[in-house]
Amino acid sequence: MDFTFTAEEAALRHEVGEFAKRELPPDIKGGISDYEEQFHGRFWEAARTVMPKVGARGWLAPGWPVEYGGKGAPATTQMLCQEELAYWGIPGADMGIGGISWIGPGLLNFGSEEQKREHLPPLARGEQFWCTAYSEPGSGSDMASMQSRAVRKGDDYVINGQKVWTSAGHVSDWCWLLVRTNPDVAKHRGLSLFLLDLRSKGVSVRPIPAMSGIAPFAEMFFDDVHVPRRNLVGEEDKGWNHVVGALEYERASVGLLFAGLLRRLLDELVKLTGAAGSIAMARNSLARHKLAELAVEVEVSRVLAYRAFLLLASRKPSNAESAISKLFSTELSQKAAQVSMELVGLHGQLAADSPRAVLGGRVFSAYISCMGNTILAGTSEIERNVVAQRGLGLPR
Repeated sequence: MDFTFTAEEAALRHEVGEFAKRELPPDIKGGISDYEEQFHGRFWEAARTVMPKVGARGWLAPGWPVEYGGKGAPATTQMLCQEELAYWGIPGADMGIGGISWIGPGLLNFGSEEQKREHLPPLARGEQFWCTAYSEPGSGSDMASMQSRAVRKGDDYVINGQKVWTSAGHVSDWCWLLVRTNPDVAKHRGLSLFLLDLRSKGVSVRPIPAMSGIAPFAEMFFDDVHVPRRNLVGEEDKGWNHVVGALEYERASVGLLFAGLLRRLLDELVKLTGAAGSIAMARNSLARHKLAELAVEVEVSRVLAYRAFLLLASRKPSNAESAISKLFSTELSQKAAQVSMELVGLHGQLAADSPRAVLGGRVFSAYISCMGNTILAGTSEIERNVVAQRGLGLPR
């Protein structure tokens, strides 16, 4: 099997890299090194400026149909764009959280024609940022136990409740929102999915700081929020089915995101250890072995992400494959952060605002934020259950 890329694909990678070098502001030239920091400070300011330029080049959604803002390009083009934007750490490349990765594909698969034409072109142009609101204070891994309610009233639904750990919730324009519409049936069967304009009356958003000191998450409160019936995605009470499909895209996209981020981190570590005297362990055989092992595992993570993504693009089931990709890549992100910290030593504890920080503080950022990676999009335990049940056919 030939794993090489075509000349056109190689040229696309080069073009994205040149764009990143040219367009990212000097103070964030290194790009994001972790999932969290892109929704904060200078990174988010840059995202608002740079994403329309990325969209104008057709790199956000090249695989989407032309009538919805895409270019009708092959799935490999979509995949390579997402990975390469991640590699260069260009903030906001998912148009918030999930805009490109699963909200867009979700609307393509089960959204109405009106919803597709209203929301997909602004996403593809880099103009509309989204967040995803599933988790609640009493509903995490058992997502179907959520209690936030939507009640039909005329041509609207009236929503009340609370969401928590909503990544990019405080900076997004729209929300992909799952709430309960029927409390009298089995918990999985009474949920509905909505598109919520976050400027709606009754929506309150409060940022939540993370261990890193920045605020990538938010609490969201809904107090008699009116949502037009046309913003219901799919059928009422069938939201669980739609979200399960979206989760396949989410997990595959997480694998692709970390395939890019980890490949960049590895490349920078290799360059750093090759510089004379830059890392004390550089000529230590243990350090070389750790880098070699990390290089192999990064490539494995990349191939797993490709497999999951291309299965979904061909409309084939990817439950187990997406879970495997997400599981492997996020656990590898923690190992890579640990190896990076060991290689750079005490300087790895310096954040970006220190003049002596290594790699612009990106080792510190990756290390301090990586613990959450195995929680997002389903914990490692949940992913192993999916692999066991959907992939191996084991009983619940």
